[in-house]
Amino acid sequence: MAAIVVLGGMAAVGLRAASDDSLEPASAAIITKYLEATQSQSQQGDSSLLLDIKASVPKLRKEGTLRALRVMSNARRITYRVLGFQGDNTVKKDVIARYLQADQQGQDDAKLALSPANYKFKFKGEKRTDNGQDAYVFQLTPRKKRVGLFKGELWLEASSCLPLYEKGRLVKNPSIFFKRVDFERAFAIQNGVSVPARMNSTIHTRIVGKVELYVNYSSVPQDQVEEIAAGQS
Repeated sequence: MAAIVVLGGMAAVGLRAASDDSLEPASAAIITKYLEATQSQSQQGDSSLLLDIKASVPKLRKEGTLRALRVMSNARRITYRVLGFQGDNTVKKDVIARYLQADQQGQDDAKLALSPANYKFKFKGEKRTDNGQDAYVFQLTPRKKRVGLFKGELWLEASSCLPLYEKGRLVKNPSIFFKRVDFERAFAIQNGVSVPARMNSTIHTRIVGKVELYVNYSSVPQDQVEEIAAGQS
């Protein structure tokens, strides 16, 4: 099975990328605030997340679940500690492991950042999320057909302009074995920082049919990281 690519992107980018002549002034101001907020967030210290990942290949009746600790250092380097796995080892190796590898490689890659340097932004209006948050909704269209970029939507929390939600389809398949890749990713804003909450992706392949990937994220206080890592199995 071919490699899984990182979905979406929150890489830090320079504010020079904020210029986009196609945006109305009000929309441009929102995007500028969004870039400032994500730039500031990228300068935060170490952060850690607990990941519960479930992947399946329905046609082969194979699945697996993995728990991992994701640690991002102040230098923006991601490392993973696997805490446990149950299921088929093929799913672990060819789906979950490749997703984690792509996450490490894609983080902080300016070519994948959700910025006007890589995307055209079109304001679609305001909506309210299921949990009552007001959001600005932008349609995203990549400026280039590049692996890792997607066509879809970005929702920004109205007061902070931090990301709440992304969804779309990759505009260039990372492998000839892929027919299409769709995904949705939700974020939670905690203490002024947007952190991943959940992600699901459906990958339609030419050989094994549909591959499904679900990820739930939980924040981990820094003083508990070593305790959780010590309990790995």
